[in-house]
Amino acid sequence: MSKRAKRRKVETIALPMAARVGIGVVAVAALGYGLLARPGSVQPVRKPSAPQAMASSSPVYVAPPIHAAAPAPAAIPPPAPLVEPPKADADVPGALVRQVVDYASHQTPGTVIIDTRNTFLYLVLNDTQAMRYGIGVGREGFAWSGEQTVARKAEWPDWRPPAEMVSRQPYLPRFMAGGPGNPLGARAMYLGETEYRIHGTNKPETIGKRVSSGCIRLTNEDVTDLYERVKVGAKVIVLPTNAARRPSQGTPPDAASRSPDPASPSNRPPATSAQVPSSGPKIAEVQ
Repeated sequence: MSKRAKRRKVETIALPMAARVGIGVVAVAALGYGLLARPGSVQPVRKPSAPQAMASSSPVYVAPPIHAAAPAPAAIPPPAPLVEPPKADADVPGALVRQVVDYASHQTPGTVIIDTRNTFLYLVLNDTQAMRYGIGVGREGFAWSGEQTVARKAEWPDWRPPAEMVSRQPYLPRFMAGGPGNPLGARAMYLGETEYRIHGTNKPETIGKRVSSGCIRLTNEDVTDLYERVKVGAKVIVLPTNAARRPSQGTPPDAASRSPDPASPSNRPPATSAQVPSSGPKIAEVQ
């Protein structure tokens, strides 16, 4: 065989071998790539059963979380009301403003005590306190002392001046219907069978002064307050001017300048009566 024929035979055999080696390399490379790309923990997907599929599509109610109820705050009691708060009034001095004061007394609550000397009226509340009112009292010659009871009460009372008053002051009307212009004011409390009254006034500037004919006057606001507190039958004590106690909380600014009542103790009636001294007849209130 010639060299050319042998060379052709060798080339014919070498070509299939090279192709086989190439195919093998490609196959090994593909197998290695597949092993590297496949995850190690892949689980097969399982199709849910029919009951499970229905359960998963049904709405589910989730109860809200239950929290412990917070305890209700303790009720705060309202503040206890005062017996009567002090009230400011620009028309009268501060000491004459209605107010609760310390006042030692063994009288029954509801008793009225009139301190003519210091122009105060006390309504006893208990053994240690009283409601104090500023008042106007009888002028010189018309002061009196004693003990009486409230016989009756009237709202916006009519006024009929007695004959003694008309004889001294003939210009006075013989009758005046109750109302804002009436000198007896908004309320009146009549003392026993006398002509004396505890009443209001249409001249509040006279409170704290000695201007009346023996009656006790208060502002219309104060007499209305006193009227609601005092009952028919209540005791009224009018202290004599020489024995009237000093108030426990302040005195009117003009208390030191007031002159004493001209009636002497020998001319005063006993404590159980309610008559004026001999220097003046028993008459009703007039301005």
